[in-house]
Amino acid sequence: MLSFDFTNKIALVTGGNGGIGSAIAKLFLEASATVVCVDLKKPENPLENCHYFEADVSSFDSVENCISQVIEKFGKIDFLINNAGISRDSVVWKMSENDWNSVLDVNLKGAFNFIRQVSPHFKTSGFGKIVNVSSINGMRGKFGLANYSASKAGLIGLTKTVAKELGKFNVNVNAVAPGIVGTNLVKKLPENILAKALTETVLNRFAEPEDVAKAILFLCSDFARHITGEVIKVDGGQYI
Repeated sequence: MLSFDFTNKIALVTGGNGGIGSAIAKLFLEASATVVCVDLKKPENPLENCHYFEADVSSFDSVENCISQVIEKFGKIDFLINNAGISRDSVVWKMSENDWNSVLDVNLKGAFNFIRQVSPHFKTSGFGKIVNVSSINGMRGKFGLANYSASKAGLIGLTKTVAKELGKFNVNVNAVAPGIVGTNLVKKLPENILAKALTETVLNRFAEPEDVAKAILFLCSDFARHITGEVIKVDGGQYI
C-alpha cells in the first residue's frame, strides 16, 4: 500500500489558508511532517500542530524575512510547496494594469521569491523537493483568464528551468496542474458555469482539494525520487 512517512521533514506551504493549501497541510501533518503554512494573515481557525507565518509572497523582502525566521526556528526546510495564487478575471481588452500585475506578482513572482530564498539551503543540504501548483489553464487558452493563464504557464517554465539548475544538488522540482477543484469558493460559482466545467471532465466529477494534495505528497516522497521537471495534471481528464 502506498503510504507516506515524512517524520523529521519540514514542509513549507504557501497560501496555506485556502482550500487546497489547508488540504496539503493536513495531509503532510497526517504523514508526520512538521508543517509551516505561509499566508498574508494567520487563519481564524488554524490547524492543530501547524505552524503559521505571515508574509506577502509578492514581496522579495517579506519572503526573505519569512524564510530566515523559518530556518531560525526549525533549522531547515525539506519541501517547498508554492501554492499561493489569486485570480482577477477579465477579458484582455478590459483588464487593468493592476489586475495583470497583481496576479503575476502573486502567482509567478511569489513562487520565484520562495525558490530564490530556499534554493541556497537546498544546495547546502543536498536535498530538497519543490512542487509548484500550476493549472491546466497554464497549458491551454481560457477565455477571460489572460493574466491567470500567463502566470500558470510561467510557473511551468519556471519549474522546468529550476529542475535543470538544481538537479545536480539532489533537488527535485515538479508541478501539478489541477483542473477545476471543488473548493468552497468554486462551489459558489453559478450553476451553469459548474455544469459546463463538469462536462469537460471524463470522470464526471470535480477534483477535491485532497486529490491535489495527494499528488503533491507523492512528488515529495521517495516513490517519486527519479521524477523531476514534470507537470502532473490532476483534472479528471478535463484537459484531454
